Amino acid sequence: MGHEGESSHALGCDRLAAVITCRVFRQGRLETELPFEPSVVASARSEGARVWLDAIDPSADELGALQAALGLHELAIEDTQNWGQRSKVEFYADADHLFLVAHGLRLDGDDHLVDSEVHLFAGGRFFVVTVRRPPVFDFHRAAERLRAGRGLADEGIGYLLYLLLDEIVDGYLDTVERLEDLSDDIEGRVSEDGGQGAGNGSLARDIFELRQTVVRFRRLAVPMREVVDLLLETPGIATAALLPYYRDVLDHVIRASELIDNVRDLLTSARELQLAQASNRLNEVMKRVTSWGAIILVPTLIAGIYGMNFRHMPELSWEVGYPSALAVMALSAFLLYRAFKRRDWL
Repeated sequence: MGHEGESSHALGCDRLAAVITCRVFRQGRLETELPFEPSVVASARSEGARVWLDAIDPSADELGALQAALGLHELAIEDTQNWGQRSKVEFYADADHLFLVAHGLRLDGDDHLVDSEVHLFAGGRFFVVTVRRPPVFDFHRAAERLRAGRGLADEGIGYLLYLLLDEIVDGYLDTVERLEDLSDDIEGRVSEDGGQGAGNGSLARDIFELRQTVVRFRRLAVPMREVVDLLLETPGIATAALLPYYRDVLDHVIRASELIDNVRDLLTSARELQLAQASNRLNEVMKRVTSWGAIILVPTLIAGIYGMNFRHMPELSWEVGYPSALAVMALSAFLLYRAFKRRDWL
């Protein structure tokens, strides 16, 4: 029985080590990178070092281990087990940390929006925890900037949090740039189509799908503005030296929001233009059909009159009645054709 308990404990430790990476920073530089151990965190805290704990798809037990090691609030732990949340930040004054939800956004090879939700804990002036689940957001650039080391690293965990948020928000601008290119392609296709109906169905579908992508991107990205605003008002995070950097992140969020609104408006205009072109095309077809109907109507009317079976019709006894009727039919059709042609209905 004892061996089974030891074996289960060993498996638990292996699982913990496999998904949670602990990066320890001293004097602004990365010192060690190793699997998570509560003793390492305790040692870093006592020595004034800072840690970044990166958890990928952690289980409830692993989140419990992080809670015990860092004193995370139970409501925050409960919150991080629920995915599909909007971007937000919550402060837990009694636990001296914050809980933040952000969305890393990118387009895949088929230009479908990929949402990599990220949960972050930051506090105690010494730790940041990132919780990621598939599709996993890649923080490689932030890790490289940390390894390079800068004087701002002495500003506490606010600098580390800035690096993580900066990488997330920079992805917004890259995604918006690609969406702008796709919307420009749509606009060009609408102009080339000219209401002729070539590929009209696929064009309408592409506009609808791209607009849905834009709306989803906006719903996920825009709330980040409120998150960064709140961080700017938190002196323990956005110190005086870090304020310009957090403002830069806020500026990127605002730019992404404004640009995505422009893309949405462009797609709306493209759809309206396509509908207007289709309506104009239908009007042109109706004018032609109406014109030819009017041209055919007069000869048909004349033929119908003389096709009635009445005995007393004076024109029936005329020797030139038949050629005269044909001549009137031809002349009326010609005059109508000239009139409609002059008005560009034919």
